[in-house]
Amino acid sequence: FQIIMPNFDDRGQMGELAAKLIQMVSQPYAIDGKRAVIGASLGIAVAPHDGDTREALVASADLALYAAKNGGRGQFRFFSSELQDEAMERSVLNHDLREALVREELELHYQPVVRIDDNMVVGFEALMRWNHSERGAISPSVFIPIAEESNLIVPLGDWALRQACTDAAKWPQSVRLGVNISSVQFANPSFVATVADALEQSGLEPQRLELELT
Repeated sequence: FQIIMPNFDDRGQMGELAAKLIQMVSQPYAIDGKRAVIGASLGIAVAPHDGDTREALVASADLALYAAKNGGRGQFRFFSSELQDEAMERSVLNHDLREALVREELELHYQPVVRIDDNMVVGFEALMRWNHSERGAISPSVFIPIAEESNLIVPLGDWALRQACTDAAKWPQSVRLGVNISSVQFANPSFVATVADALEQSGLEPQRLELELT
């Protein structure tokens, strides 16, 4: 929903109104005798500073809304130039990540899982790593959310699953493999078929594969 308020540029009053709107919308509702709660987040842009056309103003408010959602539930944010810089950065990284996937520049590192009783390695967890050609190592905490926003996480996760299964098939049979799965990837209708195909193509025994929903 969009709320337009003409001749209103007092940011203090805007903040108070935003907080009140969030509080009102977030009140529990009774629907068919059941209790429902709807959360709300707000992004605020002020003309003409944040845009002097309808399209520019809505785009600025949308960036502020994105920042509010990322900050947690029930928050509001004002647009700032820093948000625009962050959006540009995400767009560039998203493009580079697509290129990295095509060029096979991504890597899987394996973190050992050790049994405490006898210090035996009983498995490995596959961890995706991206060593950018210009920026160097980029943390998964940075590029995974970007991949999820653009749905690039599905081909990215599929590649990781297939590669990990191929690698694990060469390990001793007593060693298990753990692979992190994004909720976006898990919700994809083809996910089960992708897992089955990865196991079949690699020859990895299904009981050795553990999928962890992050």
